[in-house]
Amino acid sequence: MCDSDDVSTQNSDALATKTVGEGPDRAVFLHGLFGRGRNFTTAAKAIGETHTSTLVDLPNHGESPWTEDFSYVDMADAVADSLRSGAAADGPVDLIGHSMGGKTAMVLALRHPDLIDRLVIVDISPVGSDNGGEFEHLLGSLAALDLGALASRTDADEALQDPIPSRGTRGFLLQNLRSTDSGYSWQPNLDLLYESLPTIGGFPDMSGREFTGSTLWVGGSESGYITEAAEPVMRELFPKVRQITVKGAGHWVHSEKPEEFAAILRSFLNR
Repeated sequence: MCDSDDVSTQNSDALATKTVGEGPDRAVFLHGLFGRGRNFTTAAKAIGETHTSTLVDLPNHGESPWTEDFSYVDMADAVADSLRSGAAADGPVDLIGHSMGGKTAMVLALRHPDLIDRLVIVDISPVGSDNGGEFEHLLGSLAALDLGALASRTDADEALQDPIPSRGTRGFLLQNLRSTDSGYSWQPNLDLLYESLPTIGGFPDMSGREFTGSTLWVGGSESGYITEAAEPVMRELFPKVRQITVKGAGHWVHSEKPEEFAAILRSFLNR
């Protein structure tokens, strides 16, 4: 679920970013919970002829700073600040966000519409949902892992096989495990994220706001994060939204169906 080749890295006081591609237009990718910007490398390369893409490590993830609290508004504003002095310095960008990053992207577009040209939201809705406690189980399993007992990354993988049978999901989560001089540790702010799951599963009140730019809502047919009940809310906030469902894809649409996702992006973002 992560790619990492041919990526240039830039760290700032605010957020860590990576740049992919050399196209004339600008795109920005926001990852989901316990992900990192590099998770979108394949998708960014797929639009590399038309776009220069910025892959953002959101707060409390990857190489970006930790915060004391979790807030979608604060996170969106932090990304907006980064864009104003970076990718969007010369004009609005195309913004793509998945899951938690999708909610951040929606809040950003609603609060800072001048920064965004086209918006792509991947398998998430502007309503509260925990999809059956999926991430509570996943992050809870990580929190229960005895890091002090680990001698290798393989030990961590083996310890998580029972609670997390999917090899791909374990690999996605274990990309965040770091070896230090004092042992293993999680690079993301696991304690804060685990404690903030109710807030992460929710969505802030955006009443009275709307983003009138072109918006694409991409879902996976095997995922439960986009429901019929969410459609009126989505269309009220984003009146120019179009919806596409990728057959056979679950929540991680871009990694499970990379060719289909790339084709969707190229079509929607094509000037």
